[in-house]
Amino acid sequence: MTNSKIKLKLALPVFMSFIVMGFVDIVGVATGFVKQDFGLTDKVAQFLPSMALMWFFFLSVPTGLLIERFGKKMLLNIGMAITAIGMLIPFTHYSFPIMLTAFIFLGIGNTIVQVAANPLLHDVVPKEKYASSLSMAQFIKAICSLLGPIITTFMAAKFGNWKLVFIVYAATSLISIVWLYLTGIKEAHDNQTTATFKTCFSLLKNKFVLVLVLGIFVTVGADVGMNSNIANFLQNQFDLSLENASLGISIYFTALMIGRFLGAVLLNWISARKLLFVTTLVALISLVAMMFSPNALLARICIFMIGLGSANLFPLIFAIAVDKLPTRVNEISGLMIMAVAGGAFIPPVMGFVSSTFGVLASFSVLVVVMVYLLAISFYVQKTGKKNI
Repeated sequence: MTNSKIKLKLALPVFMSFIVMGFVDIVGVATGFVKQDFGLTDKVAQFLPSMALMWFFFLSVPTGLLIERFGKKMLLNIGMAITAIGMLIPFTHYSFPIMLTAFIFLGIGNTIVQVAANPLLHDVVPKEKYASSLSMAQFIKAICSLLGPIITTFMAAKFGNWKLVFIVYAATSLISIVWLYLTGIKEAHDNQTTATFKTCFSLLKNKFVLVLVLGIFVTVGADVGMNSNIANFLQNQFDLSLENASLGISIYFTALMIGRFLGAVLLNWISARKLLFVTTLVALISLVAMMFSPNALLARICIFMIGLGSANLFPLIFAIAVDKLPTRVNEISGLMIMAVAGGAFIPPVMGFVSSTFGVLASFSVLVVVMVYLLAISFYVQKTGKKNI
């Protein structure tokens, strides 16, 4: 067996774990259905994505430290197992508290998966291909994110039970666990020091790391904010049905999928720092255009362009940070995934603004986020010229 085939054999189950990672994006379409089923307000409904994503803040760093003791592969399988359990909880009894519980399990499992999968991918691909491989992995994740609303809508229309999507997710998680368990992966141990809470959080004293961690915080917050508010925006602005408006989420995830594939290709010729600037600018311009769209068609086009521009923000920022400090990859992964908690904070802020000033005004929160990310893109180009 050739060396390239060996690497592919090792990488494939890791790439599949990114499919499981994509399950957390079901919070967008699920929020709409749960809100409808229980007659919730925008403010209360936004607690669903918060319950799923708050765990990134509390568990990411501890998971990063546990990786050094138990290994990335074991932690990754544990995360996928917890995810599978969360997907089965809604079938015990369907109520709002039960759905909150299910998304708590989903959030805990997904936190562990994200902290372990990103550095494990670093172990099974060539170091110079990490940025493009991470974009490809995010492309795979986007496929799952795209299919989520489609499968959910199909289950609702065909069987009258949108929650059947969780059965599909649970089965996929179990398959991924078995495949990864049976694959022999030699994990790298690059950290020059023993990771502790102190050494991990001391990295935040590094201005470069701090700026990028905050970048991840607002990036994920903007992504979840878009995901969970697209349907609400289209419903309110253009009087569409929930089912029709929810397809706007699929448009967004289609753009994410295409954008991440293009990003994986473009990173062979353009630096991550330059691509970060271009894609952020596209996302910002498209977001403003969406807010002032006169009809649903133009709004959907803008949603697509927002997804295209936002597609590679997470992998680019993550890869730039790892490239700067490759010997601290486990600690950086813990900090970066901790920052995914931004997805639990920004949607409630949008929900508050929406309830107070209207749905359209809530998207001004995302405009502020994109302006900050644009500033980051200038900063990383000035701070170090090393290409990824």
